[in-house]
Amino acid sequence: MRRTLVLIPAFNASPTLPGLVHALKLHPAAPEILVVDDGSTDGTGEIAKHAGVELLALRKNGGKGNALSRGFEIVRDRPGLDAVVTMDADLQHDPGDLHLFLEARQRYGTNIVLGVRKRWGTRMPLERKLSNTITSWIVSSRIGVKIPDSQCGYRLIGIEVLKALNIEAPGFEAETELLIKAAKHSFTFSSVKIQTRYDGEKSHMTNWHTTKRFVQTVLKEY
Repeated sequence: MRRTLVLIPAFNASPTLPGLVHALKLHPAAPEILVVDDGSTDGTGEIAKHAGVELLALRKNGGKGNALSRGFEIVRDRPGLDAVVTMDADLQHDPGDLHLFLEARQRYGTNIVLGVRKRWGTRMPLERKLSNTITSWIVSSRIGVKIPDSQCGYRLIGIEVLKALNIEAPGFEAETELLIKAAKHSFTFSSVKIQTRYDGEKSHMTNWHTTKRFVQTVLKEY
């Protein structure tokens, strides 16, 4: 039986983490759960402990990319683990969509399955819609593969990808770095449509800084 682990990078996520973990525990796929507490100051790590899930507590806030990389390092060599699904801790990613990623992995055999959010006609902020549209087009052009939603952190990554790649970018741009490096290694991609949830949750993404780091990442990979 294929084993799946859900990796949740979390920074000051105490209001939303309990609901997310609870929903994942009720999911029929019964995934393993690893929370990477990225230097939170609001008790996020304690919540993960009390919920009975695996916790990696980082002393300092190093950014989402750093949290993901540290999580990948400790799970990539676990026997029997087939894939890691990354999810944000703010409940913008619906745990109920998890089965879509698992089914796509099994049906198509692709190495990476990307979540695709509906942009227009949703509560996604306008600046996020525009930046997502532009960056997705740039990444698609760069790697020669259509990537409908390059900024979505809800994705399945085959363990074979994690064993082959190292992620260096510390922030949100790490997700773009992974796509470019995966394409260079000829890994395959598929995508699934997921729910778009924007209910006023606080985001730690700053548009100007993130866009600047995105451009730097793309240029570096050239």
